[in-house]
Amino acid sequence: MSLRTRMMTGKQTHKGSGHRKRLRERFLSAGLSGFQDYEVLELLLSLNTPRKDTKQAAKDLIKEFKTFHRVLEASTRDLCRINGVGPANSFGIRLIKAAADRYLETRILDRDVVKDPDSLLAFLNQIIGYKDREHFVGIFLDAKNRVTASEILFTGSLTASAVYPREVIIKALDHKAASVIFAHNHPSGDIQPSKQDIRITRTLSLALKFAGINVHDHIITGSDGFYSFAGNGRMAKFSREFEQLNERYE
Repeated sequence: MSLRTRMMTGKQTHKGSGHRKRLRERFLSAGLSGFQDYEVLELLLSLNTPRKDTKQAAKDLIKEFKTFHRVLEASTRDLCRINGVGPANSFGIRLIKAAADRYLETRILDRDVVKDPDSLLAFLNQIIGYKDREHFVGIFLDAKNRVTASEILFTGSLTASAVYPREVIIKALDHKAASVIFAHNHPSGDIQPSKQDIRITRTLSLALKFAGINVHDHIITGSDGFYSFAGNGRMAKFSREFEQLNERYE
């Protein structure tokens, strides 16, 4: 369409309109296969940027936050520091992250994640694996080890003064949980448990057992993968300790 025709019809195009159309056609044809990370962000930004090229802003987001995951984890305030990104067009990025979280959560609900942990690990990696602060999550299970609910219980460095067994027990009772799986992330990427992690897991395991609630596992997630307290024999050790305590006071 010529400039004169656009002026006569009142239609205007922006610099990247043809490029945006091609991106959308590629997605409709084959999904995100072959897309670079910045191109996915470009599409998300375009949802609420009708007459402006978003390619450079998308590239700047990757440059600033380093990875696609880090962009999705960023707050609206941090996203808006990038030229060309504002409260309106960052909506698509925030929405897709929330939708992905919801989708993965629905995949673990009513599923026995003790026998089939893959969906749980994918969910944990999505909701806390890339956060820059520690988040402590409770996964609540029924008597058949099916997930009934999940909840972020604490945020920040895990210390004995930050994690309250009483509050965890109340949450578990509120969810009518027969058992629980705990998880938290290590922003450093190192998945090995600290002494504090071990101490807190032991305290919670014993406290919940006295309330009749079993702790199946405590999973640490980070860029190096996952660490399972159960898989490394620590939960069995805590169970034996509980049995010894019971025998002592019988």
